[in-house]
Amino acid sequence: MTGNGYIAVEEAVAVPGLAERRPPITLPGTIDPAFVEHVMARLPDVADLRLPDMDANGVAMQVLSLTVPGIEADPDAQRAVDNARYVNDSLAEIVHAHPDRFAAFAALPLQDPGAAVTELRRAVEHLGFKGALVNDHVQGRYLDDPAFDRLWATLAELDVPLYLHPGMPPADSWHVLDGHPELDGALWSWQATTGGHAMRVIMAGVFDRHPDARMILGHAGEFLPFQLSRFDSRYATLAVPNPLQRPPSEYFGTNVVVTTSGVLSPAAVEALVHVIGADAVLFAIDYPYETSASAIAALERTALSDADRQKIGSGNARRLLRL
Repeated sequence: MTGNGYIAVEEAVAVPGLAERRPPITLPGTIDPAFVEHVMARLPDVADLRLPDMDANGVAMQVLSLTVPGIEADPDAQRAVDNARYVNDSLAEIVHAHPDRFAAFAALPLQDPGAAVTELRRAVEHLGFKGALVNDHVQGRYLDDPAFDRLWATLAELDVPLYLHPGMPPADSWHVLDGHPELDGALWSWQATTGGHAMRVIMAGVFDRHPDARMILGHAGEFLPFQLSRFDSRYATLAVPNPLQRPPSEYFGTNVVVTTSGVLSPAAVEALVHVIGADAVLFAIDYPYETSASAIAALERTALSDADRQKIGSGNARRLLRL
């Protein structure tokens, strides 16, 4: 890649001490122990493993965010408020120590929507964060809830995006997963649930009320971009009480942009650009859950133009996040 290197925008970090500040959360039992060991060594690390990996692969910057399970998994609202501040202060220390290599998305205590707005303002205005990342539902509540309208308004006012990321534990128990726990999580269910959450936000008219608000979706937009024509054709057949101002597809590429996190197929990256446009796709690795080399290869081996690869690799992140 030409230019100053890749900017990766969905890069997970664990904050030391957070686990002791909240009740234990059970991890899925289907994950290979060797992979768990690999990830757990890298999640809290910055200097020993992360920066050398970035240097070896030409990654100029990572935009860090708290790994799952995030602040959203805690049922105690006041503890969530305290822990969000603790996490964001910890991320700010990393960014301050390496300002040319790291930026950050804020963790928010959405259990208390008013406190979440206050913490968003603090993180952006005082800590210099580039937006917020939310791990799907918040104790079963979704971001189309009217209680979160102030959050969307504040995101638009501050001109920063909200990254909607998969989360755990799940909000619901699906019969389709019975007997196949391997389907629950990153293999399949997270794309379905997070994509469904994003569609709730769109269908609720959030972006009609807040036209300057922006949402980022990882994993090729949780594969929603590949269904845009169907969304439009089927929406046209519905009688809804509060119709959208635009066809569903027109919110993608404007209010909704996507990343390449976890998508290791050059063909899929090419298709994503064809359906949503190169200006709406940002590079991401999903480190340390995916490898930097594989994520980069998926972009470099496409038949996209050098200009489009440059936009995806770093240009769009610089523009959208003002890096």
